Amino acid sequence: MINSNLLSADKDPMGTAIADYFKCHKADRLRVFSSLFDEDEIPVKELFRSEKQMSLLERTALKMATGKILDIGAGSGCHALALQEAGKDVQAIDISPLSVEVMKQRGVNKVSLTNLFDPRFCDSYDTLLMLMNGSGIIGKLENLPDFFLKMKQILRPNGYILMDSSDLRYLFEEEDGSFVIDLAGDYYGEIDFQMQYKDIQGDSFDWLYIDFQTLSLYAAEHGFKAELIKEGKHYDYLAKLSFQ
Repeated sequence: MINSNLLSADKDPMGTAIADYFKCHKADRLRVFSSLFDEDEIPVKELFRSEKQMSLLERTALKMATGKILDIGAGSGCHALALQEAGKDVQAIDISPLSVEVMKQRGVNKVSLTNLFDPRFCDSYDTLLMLMNGSGIIGKLENLPDFFLKMKQILRPNGYILMDSSDLRYLFEEEDGSFVIDLAGDYYGEIDFQMQYKDIQGDSFDWLYIDFQTLSLYAAEHGFKAELIKEGKHYDYLAKLSFQ
């Protein structure tokens, strides 16, 4: 089932890290765990990058965003601030109360503590911006029907979604260039994560990395057209999803 909850401050490691960095200009390690990978960490400083420091995929999406824009999972607000500086109309939402407070203090004009999938959230937009592996919040492939239903509810006529993701098939590449993927198992882009910052440990959550072909198939089933806008340097891509 697709997650429609908000985070509490005691279960919000990323928000705590963002708040620390904003206040002190430094932060401890934001640790990331998964049952599928070794421990990793997110450089908190990168969550505060300027538009010049953003990837080409991100900058492309920001240029394409038009009309009334919704920045979904806005984090520290770097995308929303870049859009504001360009004179665009953007609203930022996040499920982290600490991140939302930081965005307010950084000057994001329109920001709210909101889960995209909350049934009570029903505003309408021309552009839905889902960046930094934006497909992740969908969680699992089985949640895609609910996702597209929500998109139909809040997208205006001629509106579209700008979403980036990655194809994780490179994790299964053999030395000869072939790929060994268990087709009988779960989809290889479905990952479980858990974060920890200092003594604050978040709950485990599902995160979806989806290859463009699979995204296109699901989009077509639910009345959307997927267009590959740009590919990154490492199996990542930016897609535009619009009504067919």
